[in-house]
Amino acid sequence: MNWKRTRSLNGKSGAFLRPHLQYLQILCTSLHYPTLSPSIIQTYLFITITLYLLWTLVMIKTRFSRWLTFFTFAAAVALALPAKANTWPLPSAGSRLVGENKFHVVENDGGSLEAIAKKYNVGFLALLQANPGVDPYVPRAGSVLTIPLQTLLPDAPREGIVINIAELRLYYYPPGKNSVTVYPIGIGQLGGDTLTPTMVTTVSDKRANPTWTPTANIRARYKAQGIELPAVVPAGPDNPMGHHAIRLAAYGGVYLLHGTNADFGIGMRVSSGCIRLRDDDIKTLFSQVTPGTKVNIINTPIKVSAEPNGARLVEVHQPLSEKIDDDPQLLPITLNSAMQSFKDAAQTDAEVMQHVMDVRSGMPVDVRRHQVSPQTL
Repeated sequence: MNWKRTRSLNGKSGAFLRPHLQYLQILCTSLHYPTLSPSIIQTYLFITITLYLLWTLVMIKTRFSRWLTFFTFAAAVALALPAKANTWPLPSAGSRLVGENKFHVVENDGGSLEAIAKKYNVGFLALLQANPGVDPYVPRAGSVLTIPLQTLLPDAPREGIVINIAELRLYYYPPGKNSVTVYPIGIGQLGGDTLTPTMVTTVSDKRANPTWTPTANIRARYKAQGIELPAVVPAGPDNPMGHHAIRLAAYGGVYLLHGTNADFGIGMRVSSGCIRLRDDDIKTLFSQVTPGTKVNIINTPIKVSAEPNGARLVEVHQPLSEKIDDDPQLLPITLNSAMQSFKDAAQTDAEVMQHVMDVRSGMPVDVRRHQVSPQTL
């Protein structure tokens, strides 16, 4: 079996895209550009659609038709542009809550859950946990999905990069700015040498258009599946590291933050141990971090916060399984002393908090105990 990924260009969409991609490949070759990356394809299609719709807008005569074309143009722009990173202002003193959830109505043509996750730049499993019972492949048309954008900041110094592998998120605190950017990530799959470890380290190096040198264990694992990997995978569209890589200093530099050449896997446990981001996200992060940037990787499935407004928030994620037979929905969650004190406090409804720990929606929930006023008795 060939190790290179393949993409189907059959059907009507293939008939439309094939001549454009062939032309674009010729253009890239003539300009000596080495790869036909997804970002180039996206930019090319965006410009093509924009010019066509603007020409149509000029040529048509009626006001109704012009408005119709204008809205079509706006929709095309929204679809063509990449999803923006979710950046939020840091909360006020004493608070850890950032972001705001959104809602998405599944359109008649459905669309995969992964496509919806990518649109809002959230992880696949995060979207699945926030919407229990949803079809993970093709959600039912007309159903309303909660987009889990609200979160509690991890209990870690707000500096550099903080990665909570339990929630499959990366938090970046840019120096000199009062903000945080939240990225969904993919992490190491179950296996002997593929787990992503916790660590406190720094960025040691970063590289555009990296090559990939699979370890002996990775090559053996692929070979068991009938896939023969080369000793070194060159930069390009067939490189699973994508177009940007950020190397971490710990563990001899074997762990990286990198992009991907796949259309899935973000917000899941799919890598060989490295931290995987969507291509647009790693490109942005790559441009912002420098060697020496602090990186803190933690594993905390539960976060709590006593907010200044009196809310007592709990956010619970499924713990990372250690064995293939583990059910992450049923794995026990251990509370540290501060979390146990939070649960035992008079202001906390311990029964509600336990329910939140059982449901594990991955979203902040207020578990404060509500006082009953004498008038209601």
